[in-house]
Amino acid sequence: MLIKQDFRFEALDAVRTLHIRVPEHGEPPFPVFYFFDGHNLFRDEDATYGKSWGLDAYCSNWDKQMIIVGIECAHEDNKRLSEYLPYSSSIEWLRGIEPLGEATMNGIINELKPYIDSNYATIPFRECTAIGGSSMGGLMAVYALAKYNDSISKAACLSPSVGTINGKLWHLMNNSKISPDTRLYMSWGTMEGYEGIKDPWTDDRSSTMYKSCRGTANKIIEAGGTAKLYCQIGGRHSEEDWGKQLGIFMPFLWQS
Repeated sequence: MLIKQDFRFEALDAVRTLHIRVPEHGEPPFPVFYFFDGHNLFRDEDATYGKSWGLDAYCSNWDKQMIIVGIECAHEDNKRLSEYLPYSSSIEWLRGIEPLGEATMNGIINELKPYIDSNYATIPFRECTAIGGSSMGGLMAVYALAKYNDSISKAACLSPSVGTINGKLWHLMNNSKISPDTRLYMSWGTMEGYEGIKDPWTDDRSSTMYKSCRGTANKIIEAGGTAKLYCQIGGRHSEEDWGKQLGIFMPFLWQS
């Protein structure tokens, strides 16, 4: 069952639409998977570019039942970039963007999660709580995993924009208490903004994302956690190609 409802985040002084999938089968209570850019998860008609990840269809044919909470982003001007940016960045396209990522996570952890746990049949513990996203949402997911590891144990970060704040993110991870049961999935595609990649692991145009993902994953591994890196050959920066990874990151994050 898919539910669409508005939710007010006091931390952002804003209302955002939630896209919630509740299992119609299985025995409650259920784990919970939170996602950024929630409008791109389930229905093509809701997706920004007319193509969703197909997460509803995937979950309907998967034996692991869970509640999925997609949080729609701000669509006006640069508000999405602002709300999905944990720290200020010197990268040209983010220069001058106000970093409201921490306010966003404050709203998710201290406002939205208590609401979901109170109104749905959830397993509220960190071991049964995950977060995911793509691009800037992927950056937010790994930030959330590090900063709020006492509440979140798993993260899916597809084509994450970690390179925009590598140093600050890694400093956070170095100084965070990360549990050994933490699981992190990170991916990138060989066709994200360029063509003609000869070797997706070494070509400079692809290896920049690899190096950012590898360095981030290493922080989780150094803390005793588990990380998986995936290079999607021919993968683009698009919902269609991120949806093709569902069968990879969902089982990896939720395996017993």
